[in-house]
Amino acid sequence: MALLDVLRGTSLTIQPALSAEWERRGSLFGNVLQRLDDPSSSPAWDVRTKAKLRNQLKARGYSDRTVKAYIGHVARFFATYQEGNEDWDEQLMMRYNVYLQERSFSHSYINQAISAITFYLRHVCEAPPVSVAYARPKREQKLPNVLSLQEVLRLLDCVTNVKHRALLYLTYASGLRVGEVVRLKPHDLDVERRTVKVRQGKGRKDRYTILSGAALYEVNRYVAMERPQFWLFPGQDARKPLTERAAQKVFEQALRKSGLKKEATIHTLRHSFATHLLEAGTDIRYIQELLGHRNLKTTERYTHVSVRDIRHIQSPLDRLLPSPES
Repeated sequence: MALLDVLRGTSLTIQPALSAEWERRGSLFGNVLQRLDDPSSSPAWDVRTKAKLRNQLKARGYSDRTVKAYIGHVARFFATYQEGNEDWDEQLMMRYNVYLQERSFSHSYINQAISAITFYLRHVCEAPPVSVAYARPKREQKLPNVLSLQEVLRLLDCVTNVKHRALLYLTYASGLRVGEVVRLKPHDLDVERRTVKVRQGKGRKDRYTILSGAALYEVNRYVAMERPQFWLFPGQDARKPLTERAAQKVFEQALRKSGLKKEATIHTLRHSFATHLLEAGTDIRYIQELLGHRNLKTTERYTHVSVRDIRHIQSPLDRLLPSPES
């Protein structure tokens, strides 16, 4: 509008192609806003549009986990704004960002929510990318929680169920994500080569990681007793794998039983695996391959929690005062 005020009264010639593109973009986003704001029009979020969003995500190769997460984000977005009197305009995404931050959602959660909603507007509502203004919160730099070697042993030793024991041993010893360990099949463990094949891990990539002798012993005990067929760790329905939530509960029960007071989840075993390898002198590029990280910077965060070199640094206070334990 400010530009139009400055140029008011000036003779302008607009190229037909540019004029057509402007009208196309304006009508696209206008149609989106009209459909979202007009109660008499078709609902902005219903079974049909949910199915269309799912199909658009599937067509682009998004994982089942991401599809579920994106659909949830879009559903929560509409639930938030259809109940209020919020104006549906180009600044709506910016305000939703602030809304989530004020409610203390993590920056990674907010970034995924923004990605989900902009994907919906672009590929379901066909709004052009430039029509929705938004900013992303800066990615948080958090250090992962890790357990010491003795704490890992303490946790594993308190598990008596053979299936649960094999599950946790393999998760730690191979550095697996929870979604990877529950989707293993018996033939993914190569006993001769002492490797575990992870099929379609994060980023839809196959990779190999190490198979520990101690973990293999626990898995063999479990397999001899339970005889799993299709999935190494099946759920109650043998045709389906154990759910990720069930595996998380197995870890939570073991953590309580161990008496450890640290904040930890089953994913902490993966963090601990990487940190312990680094502390043992393993090259960080090998660790990157075992974890399946695309970017080395993701793996490098373990250098910040490793105490391999820190333990050799003397605090200046210890130079002044003798330690009571010495």
